[in-house]
Amino acid sequence: MAQTKKRTQKAPAVRSQVEKIALDRSGFDLYYPPTEKIGTIIVDNFPSLGKLTALRFLEWVQANPGGVISLPTGKTPEYFIKWVTHYLDTWDEPETRKDLEANGVDPGIRPDMQSLHFVQIDEFYPIDPAQHNSFYYYVNKFYISGFHLDPRKALLIDSSQIGIPPNLDIEDVWPDAEVDLSLRYRQPKNSLERLQKRVLEAVDQWCHDYEQKIRALGGIGFFLGGIGPDGHIAFNVRGSDHNSTTRLTPTNYETQAAAATDLGGIEVARKRLVITIGLATITTNPDATAIIIAAGEAKAKVVRDAVQEEPHIRYPATALHKLPNARFFITRGAAKYLDERRVRWLKQAEQLTDEMVEKVVLDVALKERKRVRDLTAEDLQNDLCGSVLFEKLPEDSKDGPALVRNIEDRLLNKLDTGMKVRRETVFLHTAPHHDDIMLGYLPYAVRHIREASNKHHFTYMTSGFTAVTNRYALSLLQKLRYFLRRRAFDDLIKAGYFDPSNVNGRNRDVWQYLDGVAADRPIMKDEGEARRLLRNLIEIFEEEDIDNLKHRIDELINYFETQYPGKKDLPYIQQLKGMIREWEADCLWGYLGFDSSSVHHLRLGFYKGDIFTEEPTADRDVPPILRLLRKVNPDVVTVALDPEASGPDTHYKVLQAVAEALRRWEKESGRSDIEVLGYRNVWYRFHPSEANIFVPVSLNMFAVLQNAFLNAFVSQKDASFPSYEYDGPFSGLAQQIQVEQYQMLKTALGRRFFNEHSSPLIRGTRGFVYLRRMSLEEFYSHAREIRKTTEELD
Repeated sequence: MAQTKKRTQKAPAVRSQVEKIALDRSGFDLYYPPTEKIGTIIVDNFPSLGKLTALRFLEWVQANPGGVISLPTGKTPEYFIKWVTHYLDTWDEPETRKDLEANGVDPGIRPDMQSLHFVQIDEFYPIDPAQHNSFYYYVNKFYISGFHLDPRKALLIDSSQIGIPPNLDIEDVWPDAEVDLSLRYRQPKNSLERLQKRVLEAVDQWCHDYEQKIRALGGIGFFLGGIGPDGHIAFNVRGSDHNSTTRLTPTNYETQAAAATDLGGIEVARKRLVITIGLATITTNPDATAIIIAAGEAKAKVVRDAVQEEPHIRYPATALHKLPNARFFITRGAAKYLDERRVRWLKQAEQLTDEMVEKVVLDVALKERKRVRDLTAEDLQNDLCGSVLFEKLPEDSKDGPALVRNIEDRLLNKLDTGMKVRRETVFLHTAPHHDDIMLGYLPYAVRHIREASNKHHFTYMTSGFTAVTNRYALSLLQKLRYFLRRRAFDDLIKAGYFDPSNVNGRNRDVWQYLDGVAADRPIMKDEGEARRLLRNLIEIFEEEDIDNLKHRIDELINYFETQYPGKKDLPYIQQLKGMIREWEADCLWGYLGFDSSSVHHLRLGFYKGDIFTEEPTADRDVPPILRLLRKVNPDVVTVALDPEASGPDTHYKVLQAVAEALRRWEKESGRSDIEVLGYRNVWYRFHPSEANIFVPVSLNMFAVLQNAFLNAFVSQKDASFPSYEYDGPFSGLAQQIQVEQYQMLKTALGRRFFNEHSSPLIRGTRGFVYLRRMSLEEFYSHAREIRKTTEELD
């Protein structure tokens, strides 16, 4: 049955000039009732999202001097902060005035930032506000100071001052940083619990008073927030009461996983509670402008639920439906699952590409749980996008059986390509982080490694130090101290084994470790780790005297025992943690027979551990890649290919640096025949229509994946920085994704296709890796659009 419905609701008028202009550019209405319940504006990419939000904020401030604002923390507001700061700092410059006017902001009215009242949205509890990973520190740095707000008009959450008795610190009350909320209701058992119970009561009273202060100001006038992986707004997680107010509350796993990077690991995040304003705090002012921003396909499902579902505690953002001025500002990727937008994108397409047709047909097959070949014209016409597809197809292409046969043939061709192994090919595998290649396409890499005529180089663009916890670094240093006290390395030291120029020594570190893996002897593995760590310390400190290095080791042990998790490390600590990650990558490829000459660590300079990562620069970050291209002269280059600028992450920034290096290399070498293989790992997925290579994965390869990951990437074994989708090591999530991709193709092609196939490779398949093969020009095109927008702030 066709799902097209007659429109009976009328969309509200848009009063904001900024929104009117943005809507005109987007080609969409503000919303499409009854499917959509909240106004939504789509922009092309993440930087454009920040710009639109900044313009709307400044427009609101102009119209509401003395108003109450509440702004988000984290990485999502990166470009919002950059654009607001840019406009405020250059307000009177001609180019800025022209830009403001073109986007709906009156340049003749400078926003009165000093008049505004600021409300902090949330904070971890307990946490020292002086820590750089506290939200108190964040809002003071980027908003109070950065936006030139009046600190006297700010309501802030300083947990060190809430209910803490005189002469005590927050650490005295919560010595292990863990709060037992049962003390709200039970009798304390000792003097510490009596103190904690009093403080808990004081915190709860403080939350009540904080709420009353916000309401005394008339409520929040301008609220800006992100949306969490479970759909949370502020820290109102899935299941929160829509009438909730400011409170101290626990969070759920998805929220803890998302906070792990801020707090220095999931081990810390699991113990932290939060103080958060409630959903009713946000909506108490019926005239409030409440904007939720979301970027990237990873947010598409929670955006769909928030926009299309009826108000329900399962979807916290649906509490905003009652506000006429509530909006979602999102990127095209985040809008991927909005039904009406998908239909209109298809209608607006000047011509139907093969990929578009394949996507629609596959989606119908998966929804109906039918083989592609079994789909009927009626199946397609009963689907929103399928009916549009039929309308747009030329008459001679509307033969249902012929259409689905064509799609099935496309799937089979992709599978056939994934079964083939190239020969006499030079591969340059690139990765933003050290486990990206493994998690993204290890089965493809392994099959081409087994073909001895191929050559492989594995390149890591950043040092990846943020993935190493203090706890793990401490454990390695303690092992090294054990070996030095036993004088286990004296003979190696005398032989020059640890000389920085001793390449064979570096390789022997890995071989020693892998011998321990094979023998299942932890002491042998520990010795390999300790050898490499000692080698790294000699390089970092330019010190070969063992007694002096022992003092350095003691200092480092003290550092890791005393620093709070999540603190930005000193440069030499960053270097040490990065070298730990590099060691792990060396071990991974040692598994498959490669030594250090095939593994390259570029440590691109834009990666510094700041909350907002720098953009790569042509002068600093491109030359190292170009030099490697000259050395390797590859036929195939792999690259992490994320779907738009889906966040301020390392992946798309590495993509820009690789694209520019390839442009220069193509011009210099004349090699236009280089193929680029785009991959995605645990953060993003290809739709089958987006990929053009389907790589079969067997149970045997899953065993290789798990064993190699847990033995090579030991710093990730405990999953201190996990995905919100999977509570465990990334290798488990990679397997889960590959199995899901297999299930999609099993539905599309049929169970018997796999079970009765003539090839044992296909009969043994239980997973798939999806890859996208591109020419250089196709790859450049992918990178070009996002770069245009980011350059506006350079």
